[in-house]
Amino acid sequence: MTHKHDDTATPDLFADLATPAPLPTAQAPVADTPAAPLATPVPPSAERQTEASALPPGPPPPPAVTITTEDDGDSILLHETAARDYLEYAVAVVKGRALPDVKDGQKPVQRRVLFAMHELGLAAGAKPVKSARVVGDVIGKYHPHGDSSAYDAMVRVAQPFSLRYPLVDGQGNFGSRDGDNAAAMRYTEARLTPIAELLLGELDEGTVDFQPNYDGAFDEPAFLPARLPFSLLNGASGIAVGMATEIPSHNLQEIANAAICLIQNPQADLAELMTHVPGPDYPGGGQIISTPAEIANAYASGRGSLRVRARYDFEEMARGAWQLVVRELPPGVSSAKVLSEIGALMNPQPKPGKKAIEQSAAQLKALFASQLERARDESGKDDDIRLVFEPVSSRLDREEFVALLLAHTSLETTAPINLVAVGLDGRPCQKTLADLIGEWCRFRLTTVRRRSEFRLAKANDRIHILEGRHIVFLNIDEVIRLIRESDEPKPALIARFKLSERQADDILEIRLRQLARLEGIKIEQELEKLRAEKEDLEKLLASDTLMRRLVIREIKADATKHGDGRRTLIEAATMASRSEVAAVADEPVTLIVSAKGWARVRQGHNLDLSGVAYKDGDGPGVALECRSVDSLVILSNEGRAFTVAVAALPDGRGMGAPLPSFVDMGNSRIAHVLVAKPEEEFLVAKTSGYGFICSYGDLLSRQKAGKAFLTLEDDAAILPPARVAGADHLAALADDGRLLVFPLDQMKKLSSGKGVQIIGLKGKEALKAAIAIKGPVVAIKGVFRNKPKELLSDEKHLGQRARRGAAVGLVNTPTIEALPT
Repeated sequence: MTHKHDDTATPDLFADLATPAPLPTAQAPVADTPAAPLATPVPPSAERQTEASALPPGPPPPPAVTITTEDDGDSILLHETAARDYLEYAVAVVKGRALPDVKDGQKPVQRRVLFAMHELGLAAGAKPVKSARVVGDVIGKYHPHGDSSAYDAMVRVAQPFSLRYPLVDGQGNFGSRDGDNAAAMRYTEARLTPIAELLLGELDEGTVDFQPNYDGAFDEPAFLPARLPFSLLNGASGIAVGMATEIPSHNLQEIANAAICLIQNPQADLAELMTHVPGPDYPGGGQIISTPAEIANAYASGRGSLRVRARYDFEEMARGAWQLVVRELPPGVSSAKVLSEIGALMNPQPKPGKKAIEQSAAQLKALFASQLERARDESGKDDDIRLVFEPVSSRLDREEFVALLLAHTSLETTAPINLVAVGLDGRPCQKTLADLIGEWCRFRLTTVRRRSEFRLAKANDRIHILEGRHIVFLNIDEVIRLIRESDEPKPALIARFKLSERQADDILEIRLRQLARLEGIKIEQELEKLRAEKEDLEKLLASDTLMRRLVIREIKADATKHGDGRRTLIEAATMASRSEVAAVADEPVTLIVSAKGWARVRQGHNLDLSGVAYKDGDGPGVALECRSVDSLVILSNEGRAFTVAVAALPDGRGMGAPLPSFVDMGNSRIAHVLVAKPEEEFLVAKTSGYGFICSYGDLLSRQKAGKAFLTLEDDAAILPPARVAGADHLAALADDGRLLVFPLDQMKKLSSGKGVQIIGLKGKEALKAAIAIKGPVVAIKGVFRNKPKELLSDEKHLGQRARRGAAVGLVNTPTIEALPT
C-alpha cells in the first residue's frame, strides 16, 4: 500500500533544542536498535590556527581551532561544529532509537516492524509467515540497519514475559525468561496479535501523518493511531544520550479507566488517577510491597523504585513435611538466576588472590546448609514458573525460612521507574503518570477528530457521486440520448444537468447493469444512510462533549474486549533485611584451637577430646565451649584484636585451618583466643603492671586487619584476659611473690588504650597474674605447697590499687586462682 506524503505534516519540533534536559542515565542498554552513525569526522589534514596573543591571568581558555577548506576558503570553528554534530547525534539517538513516543508507546524500530507486518496483511487471523520475510521488508523499506536489530525488536514484542500485552504472535522458539535466545529468523514464524489492531486499525483513515522512508521510495507513519496508551500498557526500557527511560507495564482495564477519568475531568489530580491505577502490573506477576505513598511519589515525580518480591505458597507433604513453592517472580528475574544465586551461596568461592572465602560468605554458607536441603526448578508446560525449596527439617520456622531466601536472592528486589518519553511537542522529557495519560488523551481526541473529518470527507464524496447517479437514474433516456448524439458528451451532461466533472466522469464510466431499477433503489437507500452519517459526523465535529463521549465509548469497548485481571498483587510489606536474618543456626559447639593456632569446630558441649588428632609438631591448645553464632577474638602479641566468626571455621572432621588465614595479622603472633557474649566484661592486664576492664564487644572488629586494642610498653606481654562476672575484688601477683588485693571498682573501664597501674613495680619486676575474685579471698599455690592457702581480708596483702602489696611467703614463684563460690 502506498500513502501520499505531506512534507509539512510532521515538522521536527525538537530540531531547535540547543541543550537536552539533563536526566539520569538508565541501568540497562537498549538492545533493540543499533547505534546511529556518528557525524562526519574532521579530516586529520585540517590546518589548525591558534592565537599567540598574551593570555590573561588564570586558566587560559581553549584555543579556537579552525578548519579551512581549500575550495572556497570558508573556515569553521572546530568546537562549534563538534558541538552541533554531537547534538544532532544525540537527538537522532533520543528520537530515532531509544525512547518511546507518548502517542503510541513505540520506538521507531518497533513501529516499523508492526507497520511492515500490517502491510503484509499479517493480521491476527492470517496465516503466519517466516520472520525472515518480515525482517527483510523492515530493513529493505523502512529501517536501514542490520537485520539483528529488527529481529530483536520483533522478538521482544512477541515475548509474553517481556510485554504485558504482546503485539506479535510468534510461532516457534522466541526465547525464554531464563535468558535463552530466540531461534534464527529463518526458523520462526509470526503474525500480529488481536490487540495489535488497537495500534494499526485506523491507520488508513487519515488519523496520522506519513513521512518518506530513508530513501524516499515508500511512505511510513510518523506514529501509529493507538486507541489506548500503550506507553503505559507495555512500558519501555532504553538508554539514549544523556537520558534514559524505564516505564513499567500496567493493567489495560485500569489504564483505560484512568484515561476515561481524565477525559471526563481534565483537571483530575494524581490521587484521583491512582484510585484507578494503584501501581504497575508486571507480566510475570509478583507482589509490590512498597507503600501507596511510595508509589504515588514515583508517579508524581516520574522517577523512583518499587520493592517487588516473588509470590509463593507452602505445599503440605506427608508426615507433617512441607516445601516452599514460588510461582511468580519479580520483573527481570528468572528461575535460572535464583538457582544460580543459591548455588553461589551454598558453594562460595574465594576472591581472586585469596586462599580462603570471606567470613560473611562462610556464615551464609553455614546458614543455608542448616536450613535449605534442596532447591529445584519444576517449571514446564503446566506451570510457567515453579521453583521448589525443601527445608532441612519441617520443624524450621516457615517465616524465617522465607525471609532467608528473600533477603539473599532476587526473589525480592527493586524495580526502577523512570517515566521519560517523547511528548506531543516532539521533545523528550521526564513525565508523570498524569502527563503520560493526559497527553495520550489529547492525542486520542485529535486522532478521533481527524478520523471523523476523514470519514466526513469520504461521505461527502460518495454522496456527491450518488447524487449524480441518481440524476442519471431519473433521466435515463435523456442521458442516453445526449451520449449517443453528442460528439463531446461530458460538457453536454454538465451543461444539461448541472453536474460536476467528477459526476460526469462517473456517469460516463458507469456500467449499463448499474442502471437497472434495483440499482436505483440501492442508490436511494445508500444516499439516505450517508446523509444521516454526514449529519451525525457534523454534529460530532461541532461538539466537544459529543467527541469526548465517543472516545470514552470506544475506550470502554476496547477495554471490555482486550482487558484482563491484574496479575501483580499490591500489598505493602517490610522488605526482608539481611541484618534481620540470623547469620547462622544457633547451636552449641566446641571450638578447638591447637598450640600452633589451628582451629576447628565440633558440634555439642562436654565432648571427650582425648582422641583429637593434631598435625605433626602440633598439640592441644584450648577448647572453648560456645555457640555457633558467637565470634572468636584473637588477641595478637602486638595488642591488636581480630574477629573471626565461629561459623566461618571448618568443622571437626579434619585438622582445621590456621587462624591467621582468616585475618590479616601480618608478622604478629597469636597471644590469646577467647569467646564470649558482647556484654561480658574482662580484665585485660600486661606484665608491665598496667591494665583495664573492657567488654567483649570492645574487642570485636569487622575489619580483617583487626583493630588497635591494647597499647604495649617495651618488652611487655599480655596476660590471659580474665572474666570479671560476679567479682568485686582484683588480685594481682608480681613475679617476686608479692600479692595485692583491692576493690574492683578502683579499676578503670576502657574500650582500648594503655590502662591504669594495677600494682607497683620497680626495675625489672613484672606482673605475673591478675584475676577478678569474689570477696578478698584468693588461693595461692607454690612449688612446695600442695594445698592452697586461703588469704583473708585481714591479711597484709589487702590495699589500694597501684600499691606494692605484700609477700605471700612462698618458695619460688607462686600462682593465684579464685576460690569457688
